[in-house]
Amino acid sequence: MAKLSPVHPTVLRTERGLSIAGTRITLYDVMDFVTACWPPKLIRDRLNLTDQQVTGALEYIATHRAEVEAEYQQVLQSAEETRRYWEERNRELFERIAATPQPGQEELRAKLKEWKSRLEPPR
Repeated sequence: MAKLSPVHPTVLRTERGLSIAGTRITLYDVMDFVTACWPPKLIRDRLNLTDQQVTGALEYIATHRAEVEAEYQQVLQSAEETRRYWEERNRELFERIAATPQPGQEELRAKLKEWKSRLEPPR
């Protein structure tokens, strides 16, 4: 069972980090939208939260900005390292898949070329 540590009425510290109570959404998810300058209503709608949950999360972020920002940067760095690891590990597989001819591709490319030639203005 996850250890829940209340740090705010809306925010709990879980094994995933700072999370919105009653959800699996972390404050780092919210930070993605905050750093992109999304308004609270759109954050609420995108993450399927209540007004109270969004307000509580944004208040917590504003009050503890340095702490949340530091943790958020660690999460971003960890995610980037994970992405690079899997990208490198799967590079050969992706290259093999890309080099494998797919049935019907030649026909599709011919049709696309024909349509492009129709759409090009006469010279």
